[in-house]
Amino acid sequence: MSVSDPSLDLRQWVREVPDFPKPGILFRDLTPLMRDPRGWQEAVRRLGQRCEQRQPDLIVGIESRGFIVGMALATALRLPFAPVRKPGKLPGQVHGVDYSLEYGQDRLEIHADGFEDQPRVLIVDDLLATGGTAAACAQLVEMAGGTLAGFSFVVELSALNGRDKLPENVPADALIVY
Repeated sequence: MSVSDPSLDLRQWVREVPDFPKPGILFRDLTPLMRDPRGWQEAVRRLGQRCEQRQPDLIVGIESRGFIVGMALATALRLPFAPVRKPGKLPGQVHGVDYSLEYGQDRLEIHADGFEDQPRVLIVDDLLATGGTAAACAQLVEMAGGTLAGFSFVVELSALNGRDKLPENVPADALIVY
């Protein structure tokens, strides 16, 4: 990894897309950050610093952009990675949880194996908005036998109060807060 630059403002690589995916929504697009090696390496480095404070044994990434962030972080820290996916995407036995979104219902699943030794798990995603998906993921980790070490996000939309849905006693942080 390149030499870190704590003075870099990661926001410079976050594109704002108005009215996406529907009118009235201001979408925070992280693909420019992912395309820039310097910015992306700095983001992963900063997440890694925060991750080390949580001392996880395993990184869990939420479909789909959480796979990108979580796998990069797990690789950088030489930790195992486990995906949380939408229904029917994981082979073998899974645990599943249904949860509410602001516009309906959804479901997430995680492999039932791989958590036998009660690993400390850091849940990683690109963005924390309303918190429903991250909270559902936390339920899955506990159902599978993991212990929540924390949550890490690249971006948090604080006006949507997503942290309110996360377990109170579990630390959560984001590199960029809007």
